[in-house]
Amino acid sequence: MTEPSMAGHAPLHLRLPATSANLGPGFDTAAVALDFYLEIDAAAAQQFSIHATGRDSQRCARLEDNLVLETYKRLLTANNRPIVPLAIEMKNGIPLGMGCGSSAAGRLAAIALANHFGRFGWDTARILEEAYILEGHPDNVAACWLGGFVAAACEGRSVLAAQVTPPVDWRAIVALPAEPLSTSKARSVLPAKYPLADVVTNLQSVSLLGLAFAQARVDLVAVAMRDRIHQPYRAPICPFLPLLLPLVGTNGILGVALSGAGPAVLVVVEGEARLAAAQDAIYTALGPSQRAELLVCRFETKGGSRV
Repeated sequence: MTEPSMAGHAPLHLRLPATSANLGPGFDTAAVALDFYLEIDAAAAQQFSIHATGRDSQRCARLEDNLVLETYKRLLTANNRPIVPLAIEMKNGIPLGMGCGSSAAGRLAAIALANHFGRFGWDTARILEEAYILEGHPDNVAACWLGGFVAAACEGRSVLAAQVTPPVDWRAIVALPAEPLSTSKARSVLPAKYPLADVVTNLQSVSLLGLAFAQARVDLVAVAMRDRIHQPYRAPICPFLPLLLPLVGTNGILGVALSGAGPAVLVVVEGEARLAAAQDAIYTALGPSQRAELLVCRFETKGGSRV
């Protein structure tokens, strides 16, 4: 059922940040927002249209097989609301399939659109619950919606999240390879069981991770971002990771980890003054044969809920 009238629906502006999840040991638990975005301006219209700019603009502009539109329509139908066609202006700054939270941002955009144009009246808790159900894990969606560094857990369908503001001086570099990697492929290489020593090591690291970000503890980051649960198994399909891990402790580089499931790699840098040296070190480590794009960014304190 499609609603023929455009009356009564105010336009909606959304700005959803990219996210980097796991940060090493925080598998499906920890994530941080980054300052590049999926931005959407949507208004009720007679028919659906998308004008997209930025990364992967042709894919983002498709009216079929579009994550945002399909999820939006499905949510309205599931909640017995008429489908309100939308004219969408989209500016996408989040690389697709790189481990930078593009699917979380897309699903949250769809939920926010359905909540607004379907007049659901959902609060943050309900939005995060729906996003977790759709995404399958709470870390990216919590960081994207709330901003900052987030630790998240699930209790039934509910998402419990704690947020801190990352150190204002710290910077991030995201090293993007040429080809994307599906999350399903990245998860398929993980074992069903782990040695106890590896589990204990990860618990020790993740217990420090949030405190390192909350207290600007540069001395903790290297250990706080070490991982034995997923990165050793994903390294063969994420070749940037083994090349960049040895850079920890040099050129202002505090920590290195896969961004989400990869293949992108997140490099945490101590401050603005060390960025040039860190970038040079990354390019040197990757070598001329690796086609890499480096995104230099800040940690974003605002999530989609605050636009």
